[in-house]
Amino acid sequence: MLLIPYEQLATDTLDALIEAFVLREGTEYGEQDVSLSDKVAQVKSQLHANQLVILYSELHESVDIITTQQWRQLVKQGEIDADL
Repeated sequence: MLLIPYEQLATDTLDALIEAFVLREGTEYGEQDVSLSDKVAQVKSQLHANQLVILYSELHESVDIITTQQWRQLVKQGEIDADL
């Protein structure tokens, strides 16, 4: 698996990736409705704060967004390099 710096992605690509992640995750935001654009902005903020990272799996030819804690666990298990 490869760590993909979000800053190196084109804005449209990053937005599409985040939108797919938000829609797939079905994230719960409480009783109030949160717009897709607000959810995307929240994920971008978390990427900027290093709370989330983007990983590319060569084996599965897929991209995913995971928490930094999940990434650290993968590093600990030796599944990926520690290049954050």
